[in-house]
Amino acid sequence: MKGKELQKSETQAPAEVAATAAATYIPDVDVWEGEDAFAIVADMPGVDEKSVDIDLDRNVLTIRGQSALVSPAGYTCTYREYRTGNYERQFTLGTEIDRSGVTATARNGVLRLTLPKVKEAQPRKIPVQLT
Repeated sequence: MKGKELQKSETQAPAEVAATAAATYIPDVDVWEGEDAFAIVADMPGVDEKSVDIDLDRNVLTIRGQSALVSPAGYTCTYREYRTGNYERQFTLGTEIDRSGVTATARNGVLRLTLPKVKEAQPRKIPVQLT
């Protein structure tokens, strides 16, 4: 993944779509590389930890989440700019990722994934032997 750019694209529902139709958003992410792993941090506001779904099929990692409008008890919404919807984003993984070691945590609308590198892909120091 080093040296490759992530492409950003946005999906918005047309203005004439009924209010009940859920829009699909592409979450903003940060990708970090360490010596032994990559980290992906995805912002999915309004997504409950229980509604996050992560699939790894061959070399494609897909993250999904559903947000829902939660009204405070005893209140009725009279005006709303915040739109609920679904989040989805895919990443193509290279051969340097150890697929069996991928882990994820979610809290307060922030998803954090750790993608460990295979041992062969981790940097190492090669000692020079004197002959």
